Amino acid sequence: MHSEQPITDALRQAIGTSALSIKAQERETGVSRQSMMHFMRGTRTLRLEIADKLATFFKLDVRPATGNATTKAPTKRTEN
Repeated sequence: MHSEQPITDALRQAIGTSALSIKAQERETGVSRQSMMHFMRGTRTLRLEIADKLATFFKLDVRPATGNATTKAPTKRTEN
């Protein structure tokens, strides 16, 4: 994944554009077809563990978004 986009969008794109069928993706990743189909339809979300398996399988580069206040490292406090 080269451009920054939400992991859910990247996973949906990877699943949908894969040359492998959902059945083959299930066999290769260990993630059930039902989970992937519900996720693709938007009727359920993925647990982090499952999203991690899929991101690893599809070789997605997952990192915090730049400029997002929730991903900035905490400011180090100094004592006077």
